[in-house]
Amino acid sequence: MSAPSPGTLHGLVDAVDGGFPCLVLPGGEVSYGALAQRSSDLAHGLHALGIGRSDRVALWLPNGPAWLEAFLACTRLGAVAVAVNTRFRSRELADILPRAGCSLLIMAPQAGSAALADALAAVPAERLTGLRAVVTTGDPAALRVPGGIPVIALDALRAAGPRVQDGRPGDGCVVFTTSGTTGLPKLVLHAQSGVARHGREVAAAFGLDGPRERALVALPLCGVFGFSLAVATLAAGRPIVLPEAFDPSESARLLRDEAVTVAVGTNEMLDRMLDARAEERPFPALRFFGHATFNPALVDLPAKAERRGVTLRGLFGMSECLALFAIRPADAPAEPRAVAGGVPISPQGRVRARNTATGALVPPGQPGEIELTGPSLMLGYLGDAAATARAMTPDGWLRTGDLGQVDGDGGFTHLARMGDVLRVAGQLVDPREVEAVLLEDPAIAAAQVVEAARREGARPVAFVVLKPDAALDEAALIARCRASLAAFKAPVRVLALPAFPTTDGPNGTKVRRAALRDMATAAVSQGAVSREKQPRDG
Repeated sequence: MSAPSPGTLHGLVDAVDGGFPCLVLPGGEVSYGALAQRSSDLAHGLHALGIGRSDRVALWLPNGPAWLEAFLACTRLGAVAVAVNTRFRSRELADILPRAGCSLLIMAPQAGSAALADALAAVPAERLTGLRAVVTTGDPAALRVPGGIPVIALDALRAAGPRVQDGRPGDGCVVFTTSGTTGLPKLVLHAQSGVARHGREVAAAFGLDGPRERALVALPLCGVFGFSLAVATLAAGRPIVLPEAFDPSESARLLRDEAVTVAVGTNEMLDRMLDARAEERPFPALRFFGHATFNPALVDLPAKAERRGVTLRGLFGMSECLALFAIRPADAPAEPRAVAGGVPISPQGRVRARNTATGALVPPGQPGEIELTGPSLMLGYLGDAAATARAMTPDGWLRTGDLGQVDGDGGFTHLARMGDVLRVAGQLVDPREVEAVLLEDPAIAAAQVVEAARREGARPVAFVVLKPDAALDEAALIARCRASLAAFKAPVRVLALPAFPTTDGPNGTKVRRAALRDMATAAVSQGAVSREKQPRDG
């Protein structure tokens, strides 16, 4: 076996004193030494199953030791972990597993209230033919896998032996799913060297290497915000406070009782955590909360956070460049410090804005599409060279699809998403995924899905045009979406229109989605959404 490399993810963990606490969990702590050894033992077991360099292993697990152990086992072998959201259901799983070329699925039978075992059982057998086995954290006998694929207990895979560290810095190591231009998630591939370097640079920029530093990772590890903060904390050799899922009261308790110094999340998450505590200054150890604005209705949050002693810093990140790509300076005035965007974390990070109509770069203070470059950029979209080429400029910068302006200090301000992607329950959702499910109903001729802004959180609302003589069954359409997709993607209302509002332009007639968003917000603000129809955020 080769010596551990600082350019690998397992190299970061192996370099920390094994006695230091790594994970702070509801049931106790896991040391760095234990995480390193358990991931190495699991790598031996995966190797025995034939998993090696460039093989893809899907991780369908909630936050916890098993996720990080499986991920690090993959990096040790040079294999690629495909991060699958535990909110995904059979339809999404049937797409991602074969398209990513997964050889193995490592899963939990349950994640919170989500029955992952039931979702797997509903996947058509022909979509699972690439899997050599399914590995479960539960009882293998209780898992029904279509097609007779072998099921193995995770603990049974572990095999003792010399510490495995064959993964190389240039190996691909993780794939994240993101909204795609075709209505299917794109598969964003990152290399070990880029992720490890980003982790070290975030750790330095966030000041995570002090002896009392610890981070709360309440966002899912299968997403780039939770993942990026976790890797940065590992790079600093500090403890990760890791609840299985976000719960406002429990996460607020952990922030206080575990003396957490750094946390990131959505503005919605912080608002709910502040409401969960009665103390005037509930989180005395917290140096700052880095946030992404997923709920535009929370305009008063920056002032509310400052009043209660929380320093709020705006962030920017996306799957293609990892989260925490940029952050607002800590010494900026409170109001601009809370705005999305910031200065790139990496000294090599750069940002510019381009006028998409003329193709010319625009000067500071003028809006344009944000383009960026830096060492945390993706290797590309897995299996889609054409989409990768479209996402990059000729000189190798990433086209973000976001509207913003360069500030003149090396940073930028994020203004809006140029596309129509929805931001609901802390997740990005391509509306065409939901529209495709609605269009499967024989009563529906056309569908448009937008988000309605609410203080409690943005929610999808669907508008449909019915076929002649068809009747709207709103409850059945919502149930259809919830059965096929993650619950947070399901619309809370389905409203029928005789026709969509449109506008004529030089490139043809376009649906006025802004008008639909206004109609959706009006509909849900009238109290027409029942609590049982609303997906859980946790």
